[in-house]
Amino acid sequence: MGGHSPCASCKLLRRRCTKDCPFAPYFPADDPHKFAIVHKVFGASNISKMLQELPVHQRADAVSSLVYEANARVRDPVYGCVGAISYLQNQVSELQMQLAVAQAEIFCIQMQQDPMAMPTPQFDDDDEESFLLQHNLPQYLNFASSSSDVIQESFKKESPFGRDMVS
Repeated sequence: MGGHSPCASCKLLRRRCTKDCPFAPYFPADDPHKFAIVHKVFGASNISKMLQELPVHQRADAVSSLVYEANARVRDPVYGCVGAISYLQNQVSELQMQLAVAQAEIFCIQMQQDPMAMPTPQFDDDDEESFLLQHNLPQYLNFASSSSDVIQESFKKESPFGRDMVS
């Protein structure tokens, strides 16, 4: 690169870094680990092919994605970033369930304190299922004794990043 130090890829591959090196803009010399991990997972030839097939304005984003996926593949060789995404989706589902339980508990407490204070939605006479849900819900949603255990247990699960979510 004309008197400059070679980029991280050329350093790792032990080759001369030219001024038109396809890796130089994305793998600077001061961050050698970035190329090393991507090279380990994808290989220099594949990286070069991927970058050449993309328009120049999309290459930086592609390199960021490759680095993310390579890091995920090192942590989880089978699923990569899909494993992390799946874990996070499951965590969101669990938290949504916990939120629904907490909202049901709040509703039950409010109904126990003053059953007449809660606004009663108007139902059609034909809507028997909604009527039953409205009038029988509090007796079926008494989760007060078990919900705190469920909440604590779900936070003790290990994350895909190798550490507990809550200490």
